[in-house]
Amino acid sequence: MFLCANEFVDQVNALSLESIPFFFIVDFEVDEFKLFYGNKLFSKDIYFNINKFRNYEDSFRDIKLRSKKIIFESYPVSLAEYKKAFESVQKYERDGHSYLINLTFQTEINTNLSLFEIFLRSKSAFKLYVDDSFICFSPEIFIRIKDGLIFAYPMKGTIDARIPDARKILKNDEKELAEHATIVDLIRNDLGIVADNIKVKRFRFFSKVKNIKGEIYQTSSEICGYLGDDYKKRLGDIIVSLLPAGSISGAPKEATIKKIKEVETYKRGYYTGIGGYFDGSNLDSYVLIRFIEKTNDKLFFKSGGGITIYSDVNKEYNEMIEKIYVPIY
Repeated sequence: MFLCANEFVDQVNALSLESIPFFFIVDFEVDEFKLFYGNKLFSKDIYFNINKFRNYEDSFRDIKLRSKKIIFESYPVSLAEYKKAFESVQKYERDGHSYLINLTFQTEINTNLSLFEIFLRSKSAFKLYVDDSFICFSPEIFIRIKDGLIFAYPMKGTIDARIPDARKILKNDEKELAEHATIVDLIRNDLGIVADNIKVKRFRFFSKVKNIKGEIYQTSSEICGYLGDDYKKRLGDIIVSLLPAGSISGAPKEATIKKIKEVETYKRGYYTGIGGYFDGSNLDSYVLIRFIEKTNDKLFFKSGGGITIYSDVNKEYNEMIEKIYVPIY
């Protein structure tokens, strides 16, 4: 059963005040909220692992399944189809409506693993499996709240780690730097809606992610603000005020989302939405990226990246493809 935004806010505020743990997911369109607490937190319809907490037992004991050779093939849209949407986005930006738009596509994949097998075998800080409908293994934090402080870690910039001097290339890429700075500024402004004393504590640090194809470098930043001691009574309001996540929409948000809905060839649904767990004191939440969805018995991997007027269509197309992976190694 879905909750609307107002219902979600009221219930989360009440649960938070009583220090009752809960898990939630919300779609990109901010229309559908699902909230799990009490016995529902261990529902068989949804399994999640978020840092040190998970709501399932590790039943993956089949050695044969662990060792079986994995088939993982992808069939992305053509460069011509991607270019059509890319050029439409850039025109929108040149006309002054937006200066960063996160453009995504869905790619059909073929694998000999079920969604649940991928979920169990994937290695990620955040994993999610929902009723044989979709899975997510996200590396991107949305917000963290601890001891009255709120943290955000926007992630922008990806490169194949196998490329010679990959870190140096990504670090010195002016387009990637500008895109990252734009998102940091957007998230800083977003946090200013709910917190005080906003600071960028770390700017554009590197992390490496392993996957079935190899490794990639990613760049993130750390932004922090002060919520105060009373944040529990407004936790639901805080979460909803920051949706959708700026890193997977763009800037300014309203105009950018309008263009996303016009140019993308599918409805995102829970892809690029948010998932999070409140342990009674602190909140951990993630952006629902690195996402596979089942539609009519076919599997689709959803991926994309930020587009500016300085973006190169071939680089962006290749980045979209590079993000099509499962973190099994």
